[in-house]
Amino acid sequence: RFCLPLVLASLPMMATGEEIAPALEDSWGDFWLFRFFINAAGYASIVVPGFLLIQYFKRRNYLETGRGICFPVIKSCVFGSEVKSVHQEDGSLPPRAESTESSTARQVFKLLFCAAGLQASYLTWGVLQERVMTRTYGATETDPGEKFKDSQFLVFMNRILAFTVAGLYCALTKQPRHGAPMYKYSFASLSNILSSWCQYEALKYISFPTQVLAKASKVIPVMMMGKLVSRKSYEYWEYLTAALISVGVSMFLLASAPNRHVSTVTTFSGIVLLSGYIIFDSFTSNWQDALFTYKMSPVQMMFGVNVFSCLFTVGSLLEQGALLESLHFMARHSEFTAHAVLLSVCSACGQLFIFYTINQFGAAVFTIIMTLRQAFAILLSCLIYGHTVTVVGGLGIAVVFVALFLRVYARSRMKKRSKKVPAGETPVQKV
Repeated sequence: RFCLPLVLASLPMMATGEEIAPALEDSWGDFWLFRFFINAAGYASIVVPGFLLIQYFKRRNYLETGRGICFPVIKSCVFGSEVKSVHQEDGSLPPRAESTESSTARQVFKLLFCAAGLQASYLTWGVLQERVMTRTYGATETDPGEKFKDSQFLVFMNRILAFTVAGLYCALTKQPRHGAPMYKYSFASLSNILSSWCQYEALKYISFPTQVLAKASKVIPVMMMGKLVSRKSYEYWEYLTAALISVGVSMFLLASAPNRHVSTVTTFSGIVLLSGYIIFDSFTSNWQDALFTYKMSPVQMMFGVNVFSCLFTVGSLLEQGALLESLHFMARHSEFTAHAVLLSVCSACGQLFIFYTINQFGAAVFTIIMTLRQAFAILLSCLIYGHTVTVVGGLGIAVVFVALFLRVYARSRMKKRSKKVPAGETPVQKV
């Protein structure tokens, strides 16, 4: 009983050969690996009974024998309509509006509106994310203040608002008839929760610029997951740009020295958490891509995934007693309350801007805007929080963004040549 906490608490120190930062060694219960297993146990307490119920209804052939007021709910959750669209694009966004009547000035205004909305949403989101996870609240001359430690509560805040926004959008606008069994959203939801948790938790150990570059390098695991989950094939230029991104990220990471400011030190725990984020996020995008074979809109996808995300996170928080603890933290620090709410608003609005931008201008323009956003995010983080970047690190950043723009250019050339959307492209991007 007493050895396991000691072993868990010593893992980061043994792996890095350095002392753990004082803010991270308050207690072994705050160690990320322990909290990860506690959160996973909370999710399992919901997933396992749900799995058993689904198997029970399928074995009983409930679709043919069931009746009563519960039948429509069970049918929707377990069986769905089981009608899939013939073409992949039927399950994605509506055809992009090719405006022949709109003036050039109107289109330019729309493009500027989309770019400004995406940049404002996600740049603000990035700055607030780093503020919440790396700085203290309530600090005075005599009191050092306290840090907010429960990343899962932030995930819950983001998901509950996204669920509300997507629900209102689906209720107020016409959507395709839904056919997918609801339980299938739970797979993408679970991996999305875990990827978001890893993303927040990683900021306790690594700098935000490092995290942004690592997110850019998820191209390779996404391609690997695409081969495993969807049996996709890729062009030679996709492998080339993926390799360039990896080289650039490696240059940036290796340029970080142990004697540098503590916020720029990449620890073993940070690398593990970033790897977890990339793996879980890669599975999420590919599973969503597979779900789009059912006729649905991205907002319906957003709603379905966030339904289960809210269920998993609130269940786990209640089981741990962490929900009340986080609410008490919000009551003690009004500044944190404002930051957490604004963080959720930026995340939800950003997803809506994603859908609108792709619908109006296509995925290539959207990718360029988001690539520029990543560069601005690194610059903004360095200016606000004082991160330093070496010459080699700067070259690594340049290699990453050159590779990203080459990827966009090559993809647009391929689309013009084939006159159709590539099978491996999906309109949904998670942040």
